[in-house]
Amino acid sequence: MRELTRALAREGGTLEEAQVSERFVGLALADVEREAAAHLGRPVPDGWLERFLAERAEAFERGLRPVLGAREAIDGVRAAGWEACIASGGRMAKMEQTLRIAGLRDAMPDGRIFSATMVARGKPAPDLFLHAAAVCGYTEAACVVVEDSVPGVMAGRAAGMRTFGYAAGDAAHARRLVALGAEPLADLRCLPARLAR
Repeated sequence: MRELTRALAREGGTLEEAQVSERFVGLALADVEREAAAHLGRPVPDGWLERFLAERAEAFERGLRPVLGAREAIDGVRAAGWEACIASGGRMAKMEQTLRIAGLRDAMPDGRIFSATMVARGKPAPDLFLHAAAVCGYTEAACVVVEDSVPGVMAGRAAGMRTFGYAAGDAAHARRLVALGAEPLADLRCLPARLAR
């Protein structure tokens, strides 16, 4: 969101980083470009999105860190007999990069990483979660979504899946996710126990 804030500011955007986070977190890239144009009141220049993506990739290499408890959550749900996958609004290249940097690529087998580029509509539409469930061989009712964004929670709920809203340390964001029907989740390490209930 810091890099997106800078990319918007270069074009005359006036949003602060917190506002960018509220408006853009969880959106597919096509929607990011559309929202950026809406904020600016004109289309973004040719190459704007590609420049932002390159700057974001460099920022990831410099400073991305794993979310506390992510590895424990994945290992724990698998130990409890659940399968895990990723269903993200990001492109595959972005997920490959972020998983590698976070030391989690080995935790997610090939064929269990799903991108919004694989479906017609990204989040908040349910398409991506429904696609992931179908490919993995599960019904919607057998699936659980863990999401940290408003569009993601909306997509999980629209898919008919039990949805947790992860918002570590951000009470206001946690309230937004809960208001959309998510179960609150402040610590990923608690996920296996929550699923066992």
